[in-house]
Amino acid sequence: MRHPHTPPSPSAEPPRRPPEQSPERSSDRPSDRPSDQVPGRSPGGPSMRRLAAASLAGTAVEFYDFYVYGTAAALVLGPLFFPTFSPLAGTLAAFGTFAVGFVSRPLGAVLFGHVGDRRGRRPVLFASLALTGAATVAVGCVPSYAVIGPAAPVLLLVLRFLQGLGLGGEWGGAVLLAGEHAPKRRRALWASFPQVGPSVGFLLANGVMLALSAGLSDAAFRAWGWRVPFWAAGLLALGGLLLRSSLAETPQFRELARTGRRAGAPLVEVVRGHWRLLLLTAGALAVGYAVFYAVSTWALAYGTERLGVSRTVMLGCVMAAVAVKGAVTPFAAMLGDRYGRRPMCLAGCAASALWMFPMVGLLHTGRPMLMFLAILVALLAFVTMFAVVGAYLPELYEPRVRCTGAAVGYNLAGVLGGALTPVVATAAADGSGPPWGVAAYLAGIAVVSLGCFALLPETAPAAVPARSGRAGEPAAA
Repeated sequence: MRHPHTPPSPSAEPPRRPPEQSPERSSDRPSDRPSDQVPGRSPGGPSMRRLAAASLAGTAVEFYDFYVYGTAAALVLGPLFFPTFSPLAGTLAAFGTFAVGFVSRPLGAVLFGHVGDRRGRRPVLFASLALTGAATVAVGCVPSYAVIGPAAPVLLLVLRFLQGLGLGGEWGGAVLLAGEHAPKRRRALWASFPQVGPSVGFLLANGVMLALSAGLSDAAFRAWGWRVPFWAAGLLALGGLLLRSSLAETPQFRELARTGRRAGAPLVEVVRGHWRLLLLTAGALAVGYAVFYAVSTWALAYGTERLGVSRTVMLGCVMAAVAVKGAVTPFAAMLGDRYGRRPMCLAGCAASALWMFPMVGLLHTGRPMLMFLAILVALLAFVTMFAVVGAYLPELYEPRVRCTGAAVGYNLAGVLGGALTPVVATAAADGSGPPWGVAAYLAGIAVVSLGCFALLPETAPAAVPARSGRAGEPAAA
């Protein structure tokens, strides 16, 4: 029995919401919630615009590194690094090395998530960006199979693994940087800027590839032109590191450090206390990865190799659709702040399931405008979900394990939905007619993800009722 004059334990909770009863719930402590403040400025901290710019720039550079490999895999890596294979087998092998980056992303999420929950969100932003940038530059320096033989694809695998390791840590640090500084009723908006970064990175990667592909002969592009975007990653990474050098740690982590409530073993706590939430978020987000990499990587290879559409036209179609996706992202996030995260995710998931068969039919026409329409609608369905997940995933976890839980769930979804999609889709499209097997595969993933989203709770402050009626229902933190 506690002495009357003994101060209460820091871990004491209000009786109505003890964390032991609902480990999959965000913490409800006042110190874990940034209060509403003047829009555009974090509490006692820097401008939200500057924070958003820094988080966007970092994810743009990281995803540039990641996407430039996917584009190269679709266009040139097969014949250069797997020349003894048939064209189809070479493309499959190149996409196999592409998949390795997804396998290593959850490992990166564990490694950098531990750092983020123990040492702070800020160190994650520097280490992950430096690792991915260095690995990407190195990919551009790997000699082809004709020069060093089997060592060439082995080196590709190792460097792709390191790319994924760094990217696995980047996303969690970036969304927490923005989200934990943001006013709670505009959190989805500010946390959506790291989600714009992938679009910017994709446009940069493919823009450079498009310019080189159009400006060089095919022989020159295959000999050295494809390496230039990888070398450029070094300069982009240095710029991103400079932009992040003056960032402050987030208020919520500073509060955790001040009160001594940081997790001792974040991954252990996530697996023991939040395993169901982890699996649901991974399954829910799998459709986003599957759709995005189907239209940005598989469709690129399918259009150029099977339909005979030029590289320039295919890259132009994909890039135009991605540009629209990036521009729409903040507006979709604002809807998530107003109507809730879960309804947006359910709507995007349902739209993805319904669009996959029309998308494949339009792609098979080989007509640029119809192919653009197919890709655009798929990406709009995608962004309806992914515009809000920068706020949604962290809100589902209590702050002490937020970096690990959100990052691991997000990157496990990449393994489920992104790693094998180009490989499976390429194999399923091995025929003369429209690749309906690809549509069935993507629609099936969408239905599974829809079921997972249906089992997740709402977290938006405007949408969550004042009381928590069910175990496992989080409050927006």
